[in-house]
Amino acid sequence: MLHKFEAWAADHRGDMYTLLRRWFELERPLLLHSDLGAVFNALSAEQASLLADSQVREIVNTLQEAVCRPPIVYMAAREEAGCWWYARLHLDRLIPEAVTVSEYLAFKELLVNPEGANEPVLEIDFAPFNRGSPKLKEIRSIGQGVIFLNKQLAGGLFGQLGLGSDKLLHFLTVHSMDGKQLMLGGNFADVPALRSGLRRALSMLEKYPDDTEWKDVAEPLGGIGFAPGWGNCVGRVSETMSLLVDILEAPSPQILESFLARIPMISKLLILSPHGYFGQDNVLGLPDTGGQVVYILDQVRALEREMSERLILQGIDAAPKILIGTRLIPDAGDTLCHQPLEKIHGTQNSWIVRVPFRKGSGEIVRHWISRFEIWPYLENFAHDIEREALAQLSGRPDLIIGNYSDGNLVASLISKRIGVTQCNIAHALEQSKYLHSALYWRENEAQYHFNCQYTADLIAMNSADFIITSTFQEIAGTEQTVGQYETYQNYTMPGLYRVVNGIDLFDPKFNIVSPGADAEVYFSYLDHERRLDALIPDIERLLYGDDPGVPCRGYFADPAKPLIFTMARLDTVKNLTGLAAWFGQCEALSTAANLLVIGGHIDPAASCDGEERAEIEHMHALMNEYKLEGRMRWLGTRLEKNLAGELYRHVADRRGIFVQPARFEAFGLTIIEAMASGLPVFATCYGGPREIIQHGVSGYHFDPNDGLAGASAMADFFERVAADPGFWDRISQKALQRVEARYTWRLYAERMMTLSRIYGFWKFVSKLEHEETARYLNMFYHLQFRPMAQALPQ
Repeated sequence: MLHKFEAWAADHRGDMYTLLRRWFELERPLLLHSDLGAVFNALSAEQASLLADSQVREIVNTLQEAVCRPPIVYMAAREEAGCWWYARLHLDRLIPEAVTVSEYLAFKELLVNPEGANEPVLEIDFAPFNRGSPKLKEIRSIGQGVIFLNKQLAGGLFGQLGLGSDKLLHFLTVHSMDGKQLMLGGNFADVPALRSGLRRALSMLEKYPDDTEWKDVAEPLGGIGFAPGWGNCVGRVSETMSLLVDILEAPSPQILESFLARIPMISKLLILSPHGYFGQDNVLGLPDTGGQVVYILDQVRALEREMSERLILQGIDAAPKILIGTRLIPDAGDTLCHQPLEKIHGTQNSWIVRVPFRKGSGEIVRHWISRFEIWPYLENFAHDIEREALAQLSGRPDLIIGNYSDGNLVASLISKRIGVTQCNIAHALEQSKYLHSALYWRENEAQYHFNCQYTADLIAMNSADFIITSTFQEIAGTEQTVGQYETYQNYTMPGLYRVVNGIDLFDPKFNIVSPGADAEVYFSYLDHERRLDALIPDIERLLYGDDPGVPCRGYFADPAKPLIFTMARLDTVKNLTGLAAWFGQCEALSTAANLLVIGGHIDPAASCDGEERAEIEHMHALMNEYKLEGRMRWLGTRLEKNLAGELYRHVADRRGIFVQPARFEAFGLTIIEAMASGLPVFATCYGGPREIIQHGVSGYHFDPNDGLAGASAMADFFERVAADPGFWDRISQKALQRVEARYTWRLYAERMMTLSRIYGFWKFVSKLEHEETARYLNMFYHLQFRPMAQALPQ
């Protein structure tokens, strides 16, 4: 694409000059993709020249940003996911010249430090450490790392003169659980001996009915050299052994995955989520506490069920155990976050384990601390939670799962020390939320401490054995937008370091595994037998009553209208105030329906979060400005899960919709909940909702930057439903079908356990975690992250 740009500029110097001057006339040092496109479109409309129709439009569409210091401009262009090029233009020469990413970032740094052109800079580059690692080639394969790894294992490792077979034998020989030998008893000196043993075992098993229990064949199989773990009955033992025979004979990715899925590798999990108020009751809506908590609790229930079923099928008499490691908050209000140990509802043996944050002096921190302020405490927290987890689990976990930036960093520290497979789940990466937050980190330092967070992200991403995302867009974005992980490919934090290769989108560690909604709570409004009719009086009191005990503002003058429902944290990113403003501005929408908002507090004094207080005051101002009393009800309350589920269904009964108006949403769990209840959904086009919803089929996308257009689309929807009631039903049914096919916790748990086994085996046989990378990360942690974190006030 750069060559096209060079050729076009050489033939159209006048147009290039005009375009460049228009950029400079904006008198803004940093132009965004939207700015560059707007200038080009305006110029095309003004003059009938080659510019209007030339291929330069395609080129301008690739430009993501431009750094302007007249007479020079540096440009960053993205042809496709992970494929960037950089160039500079001078007003006198007018021919673009290629520059390196390092040169581009250096020029960008001058916006912050004009005198720092010759200052030494630490450059972070992980590319050299991954030269020998297998990499994906196709963009469509991004996020399907396990499929690629299986092919590498089957076609590469096992094709190297039996190397893979030898390592698989070693892996099975050392495999144990709670000190009990599994799979192979150590009687096989080499692969030929294993082949011979498998033939003898399969021949012997043919004499027994398939439903014969393992205990009835354990002794003769043990005499051959086979330990428990092959299956709970003869039929399953034979299937598992046959899969191993096929791998040793002619391995394929499918057979290898099927075999590894049967190995009882996972019985103990440690899941880490340090920030916020992590609990089961009275926590949602508190600062830093939202969808992530719901996600992890539902994840644990699904994983425990899956692990239990797998162990039973493999004939292992062991109960899985899962720990969620989080912080203990002595001054926890009306939550249970002050309890060191809390059983997770609906599980057999899963627990929340809490240890407090401690200052350097050892003093316990008693109060809640913002997720942006916790960095000085995480190193000691990692040691404390590791010690507690090892005691609770009576040994090492089989897998460590980190959540969010802080949890992923803690997972990295612990997994490195005890040698356990590490999985990361970001949920959200702040660079996508806060524009140019890395470049202007100093301006944000007092409130956000992005220097610590982005450094922790880099360390955790490159430490993890595998990374789970909910959508493709989290990794690689779309044709028009940059992915969350892609923003870490290269960036600069002036005065700290310059990242020229931070993360590779084509690394097979990335896998897309979408979560679901709790099927026991969020189910179709048509499932009348399961409906919680006893909750209807509570819903009517919340939505239509005048109980002074309900924290609310507003009422519905015409309660017969359908409801527009939204529910989220009250912060700038979730953008609930934006929806209220669009509703007030769009007369057609506010005439067709009522607006129900659940989020935050009604009284600003009730919040201890500065951003939330500002949004509360903004919401009150909007209700006053647009006179929304009678058309809008705002509830400052937290809903118990069953009540929330029945509320979704109540809105569906009223032929309403759910709206998710966020400026950006990494995934969108409330969208899944609403769709699982049968509600048509309108959601932001930025982030996960773009993949969850099939526009015009199972719901609708809209651009939160053009909220009035979104409000108009909602009004059109209600108008169409009024003319054709069956239209609402069709969208509702498609929403239900979409969730059932793609977004359930059952599917999530099955895939998650498969990934854990495959990456665990891959780590064992290939030593994927290179020592060089580990040393580099260790140096980066101790020389960069640690001093920054320790410098923060405690």
